Amino acid sequence: MNRPKILNPNETYTFAKYAELPYERDDILADLGCTIESSRLTLPQYPDPLNLTTLHQQIQDNYQYTTISSEQARREFLIAPIISYLCKQTQQKVRVEYPITISNWLRGSLDYYYQADPNLLIIEAKRENLYSGFTQLAAELLALDQWTDSESPILHGAVTTGQIWQCGQFHRQTKHLIEDLTLYRVPEELELLIRILIHIIHH
Repeated sequence: MNRPKILNPNETYTFAKYAELPYERDDILADLGCTIESSRLTLPQYPDPLNLTTLHQQIQDNYQYTTISSEQARREFLIAPIISYLCKQTQQKVRVEYPITISNWLRGSLDYYYQADPNLLIIEAKRENLYSGFTQLAAELLALDQWTDSESPILHGAVTTGQIWQCGQFHRQTKHLIEDLTLYRVPEELELLIRILIHIIHH
């Protein structure tokens, strides 16, 4: 017997709405035709020398002198400096609050979107909950899968609170998202995180 759907076919769901639904994320994503697993990914790193002294200091200063309590503050003072550094280092533009509409179930804005064909990267900012953030990221990657002309078999995503970053890989053929079990802390593991993100964008 087929499990009844929990998503209402007559209702509109934005990407952000998926992070707020009270259901298990496996059930939500099953309705979207997507599966998810948590596994440890071995993510390649950009190998060349990097100068992160200024970025590191900027983020530390922002922690010290700013009240990082809202999602907006986290975006401006913890995430934006990293986004800017990635743009300069890779010479790639980032699209901020990039709108996508595929259907009533797949619509909304991507917080940060690098369209570095063939590699694509979405970064989703969340105030605290990475777990539900990955439900939202899965919906965004499903939409991007239908939106993009890129032929890359894998789409990349990350969810971040600003202090903690978690990466994921969406396998387009199987509609399967792998949530990396490794968490990257900023500023402690800033260089490792930057090297992974640059490799995704630049590879």
